[in-house]
Amino acid sequence: MIEFLEVKENKEEYMPLLLIADEQEDMVKKYLYRGRVFLLIDDGVKSICVVTDEGKGELEIKNIASYPSSQKKGYGKKLIEFIEKKFKGEFNKIIVGTGRGTNTVNFYKKCGFIESFIVKDFFIDNYDHEIIENGVKLIDMQYLEKTI
Repeated sequence: MIEFLEVKENKEEYMPLLLIADEQEDMVKKYLYRGRVFLLIDDGVKSICVVTDEGKGELEIKNIASYPSSQKKGYGKKLIEFIEKKFKGEFNKIIVGTGRGTNTVNFYKKCGFIESFIVKDFFIDNYDHEIIENGVKLIDMQYLEKTI
């Protein structure tokens, strides 16, 4: 049975899971402590999501990740659905940024997100090494949004 749990203390304990989605630890630490962390549990922790209040009624998904053995099983989508229900009425929309031109953009589109804007050279300007996702070098950040 799937459960959702908010982590309020010792958030860094989940750093190995968070680094699956955002591989530079100092970047994760920029949002981890101001964010709210949620776990999806199904006979053990399967996925994690960090969200932040960006003001103006916007909730941002800063990190969502599943362990490799738990990927492609619908856990990410279930976690997004949980976040939508939990924060409906408190926020107007959810935004998320990901590497432009990646499969992750398609994942968010399947979850009902639409393309919003692009931050040019985000990965070049903010990471200390090249980020490669499924053979694609990440350069620009693609933002997507969904009204809730």
